[in-house]
Amino acid sequence: MILDDHLKSNLSVVFCGTAAGDRSAARGYFYAGPGNKFWPMLHRTGLTPQRLLPEDGYRVCAFGIGLTDLAKHHSGSDASLKRDMFDVAAFERKIHEYRPRFVAFNGKKAAATHLGVRSATLEFGHHERKVGLAQIFVLPSTSGAANGSWVEQPWHDLAALISAGTPQAPLK
Repeated sequence: MILDDHLKSNLSVVFCGTAAGDRSAARGYFYAGPGNKFWPMLHRTGLTPQRLLPEDGYRVCAFGIGLTDLAKHHSGSDASLKRDMFDVAAFERKIHEYRPRFVAFNGKKAAATHLGVRSATLEFGHHERKVGLAQIFVLPSTSGAANGSWVEQPWHDLAALISAGTPQAPLK
């Protein structure tokens, strides 16, 4: 396994990416690339009370947050990952076991891989489908490689849903 999951039962949200990037794999921490916006966004949206660093990842469960990826035995950019590297069934078993309130896919590629659809057909935001009992939310990727298409608002929308405890109408 490239990175160990950070999961426990009944979390508010589990963030799921495609796979550890090369920098994250080398450092041994989630979202450790130099341009990755994941850790700053957790704090900016109020999901964590202070700014965490990649090496603080083991602390996220204390804030109701979990971390995992769809490809646990491979690393690299989305473009370098092959379809058979993703273990959607293992991901779904984890979500059924740990029962988070939300699964937030960090990027359309992760969501599309799980949902079995094309990335181009997905919209950011809250979706009608679920993983077990967990509501699905699709977020813009925090990867530095995705800076050209970055939009912050969906991250704030997810944080508002989590803090309000009441879901908005999901996208169909």
